[in-house]
Amino acid sequence: MFHFVEETAKVNAAYYVGSLLPMLIDDCKRLLPFRFVFQQDGAPAQDWLRVNCTDFIAKDEWPPNSPDLNPLDYHVWGAMLQAFHKLHPKPKTIPELKSALQQIWDDLPQTTINKAVNDFRKRLNKCVSADGAHFEYTM
Repeated sequence: MFHFVEETAKVNAAYYVGSLLPMLIDDCKRLLPFRFVFQQDGAPAQDWLRVNCTDFIAKDEWPPNSPDLNPLDYHVWGAMLQAFHKLHPKPKTIPELKSALQQIWDDLPQTTINKAVNDFRKRLNKCVSADGAHFEYTM
C-alpha cells in the first residue's frame, strides 16, 4: 500500500506512532498474515511495537549509521524515481502528484519487488562481513 502524510501534519513521534505506524503494521499483517519482521528506523516507537507487532528489529539491534538494509530504501524508491522522471507532463498540483505516485506504485513490476527481496539476504551477509560498515561498493 502507498500512504500519504496529511498535508497539514507535523510528522513527529506522536504522528508516527499514532497515525503512520498503525497503518504500516496493518498493511504488513494483511500482506503477510503468517509472519513478517518490521525494521524499526530509530523513531521512538519501541513500546508501541512491543505491544502491536510480534517481531521487529529494534533500532539498537543494528549498527549506527548503517547502510541501507530496507528493500524500499535500496531498490524500490530508486525504481519509482526513474519512473517519475519519465513522466510527461510532470504533475503540477499536489493531487496530480499523489495520483502520479500512486500510479507508479501500482505499475511497479513484480520483478522489481522480487529483485529487492532476493537481494536482501546478500545485503545482510555483506553488512555482517563489513562489521556493520558501509558495503555498497562491494555489491
